[in-house]
Amino acid sequence: AELITPIAMEKELRFAIREGGRTVGAGVVSEIIE
Repeated sequence: AELITPIAMEKELRFAIREGGRTVGAGVVSEIIE
């Protein structure tokens, strides 16, 4: 899956993914995988 807008993520950061004016995903980053 590819995000239209890159999101800088840090551990424990809450995030929401919006596309076309609606939220298509949300959650909390618990682990960074490089």
